[in-house]
Amino acid sequence: MAKDYGQDTAVIKASLGIDKETGALNTPIHLSSTFHQHDFDNYHTYDYARSGNPTREKVEQAIAELEGGTNGFAFASGMAAVSAALFTLSKGDHFIISKDVYGGTFRLVEQVLPRFGITHTFVDTTNIDEVAKAFQANTKLVYLETPSNPLLHVTDIRTVSKLAKANGCYTFVDNTFLTPLIQKPLELGADLVIHSATKFLGGHSDILAGLIVTNNPDLAEAIYFLQNSTGGVLGVQDSWLLLRGLKTLSVRMKAGTETAEKIALFLNAEPDVVAVHYPGLPSHAGYEIQVEQATSGGAVLSFDLGSEEAVRELVNHLELPVFSVSLGAVESILSYPAKMSHAAVPEKERLAQGITPGLLRFSAGLEDADDLIADLKQALSFIKKGSVAK
Repeated sequence: MAKDYGQDTAVIKASLGIDKETGALNTPIHLSSTFHQHDFDNYHTYDYARSGNPTREKVEQAIAELEGGTNGFAFASGMAAVSAALFTLSKGDHFIISKDVYGGTFRLVEQVLPRFGITHTFVDTTNIDEVAKAFQANTKLVYLETPSNPLLHVTDIRTVSKLAKANGCYTFVDNTFLTPLIQKPLELGADLVIHSATKFLGGHSDILAGLIVTNNPDLAEAIYFLQNSTGGVLGVQDSWLLLRGLKTLSVRMKAGTETAEKIALFLNAEPDVVAVHYPGLPSHAGYEIQVEQATSGGAVLSFDLGSEEAVRELVNHLELPVFSVSLGAVESILSYPAKMSHAAVPEKERLAQGITPGLLRFSAGLEDADDLIADLKQALSFIKKGSVAK
């Protein structure tokens, strides 16, 4: 971050775009696919919008500044960013990846990358010994989600990064759940950070966007080459909306985190709830690591009601959270991983990971925490005896 600004100030400074010519406070929307060159031999920064656009560049600079990286890249979706990151690999390369990743990432890893001769090993990255045993002679990187989606498992980024470097490998971290305001993987030794900016960074359920940040010049060159070559860039209007969303990131994350902590405590005391997964709870297996590498547990949690029947009862009687895919918005969002975010994962794999028919993921929005808790309480009262399998 620039100077010694506090986090709240840094967010505003990074997302503000005062126009030098007019003084406008917001970055202009440059709706141009191509740019005139005034000199036959010396072209200026922009020539074609796929290769670079001033509005998109402001987003890329902002996320790089917030993550403490040197280079940022904006893509048309979170999966476009994940794809670009993993396509830095080549035929014959191998990588290690968290076994409990987002379903879209799982689909890419299992069904697309093998076509190009890229192999992988899914491991429990919370188990350092298991990670250490997974390295092969052709391993090039370790891919982490922490906290993971949807079970909020916590991986020690610093330790895994050291292990990766000792084996001549990179460490990539999906930081979507926490954002750079709560966790900074590059400072912990990671080489590249990925965001689905559709989520907290955008924050309003109105765009698709993906971001990558790195402080490694070789990775920066590789990512830019892929961004320009494959063309999955973030559109200019969505870039502008993302900048607008970034301006309120700090206050939204604070409010969402406070609410998530209250809801996690409430659910943890409810007899109809089998398990609560939230790294901000001292009872969470990864709590000590989370405290060490992040400033809070974040605004997402998951909980298990023991059966699909119980889930149906709860969802049918809730009034406030929307029941939908995605997360990280001003409205609270309740999701059913088994049929939404992780539907692409075979049932056997889902169950092995702990993604049961009774699991729900909750993304805390900006509603009053007491109202959300009251709504959950009344909905839980409809769960029939016997529908929760303890």
